[in-house]
Amino acid sequence: MAHSYHHALSSVRQWGETAEDFLPLHTFFDESKLISADFRHRALRHHAEGIFLAERLFGVTLMLSTGRSVPVRLIGEQHMREDFGFIPSFVDWLKEIRPQPWMGRAQPLHLILEGDDREK
Repeated sequence: MAHSYHHALSSVRQWGETAEDFLPLHTFFDESKLISADFRHRALRHHAEGIFLAERLFGVTLMLSTGRSVPVRLIGEQHMREDFGFIPSFVDWLKEIRPQPWMGRAQPLHLILEGDDREK
């Protein structure tokens, strides 16, 4: 799927109502395109934990314009299956990140705190 609107149309085919009913939820999953214009944007929310986050933000069910409700989790699962064919976990994404030296580099906290005291 190329755009959140197309996911919303797919939701309409599955549950009825209008694309506008589903668009905010599908946009939530894809709004990470703001920071990465390629497929890597999906690492932020396109996984099982992202679906549970959507459920916390949107509620357990999405109330449609006609008063009918659809479980948010089912809509999120639909979005993932359309993009990947399955629902990845966040760990599936992490396994693909190649560690770089800068990722684990940190100064001992006591050195940082001592440095702050010397500046005062």
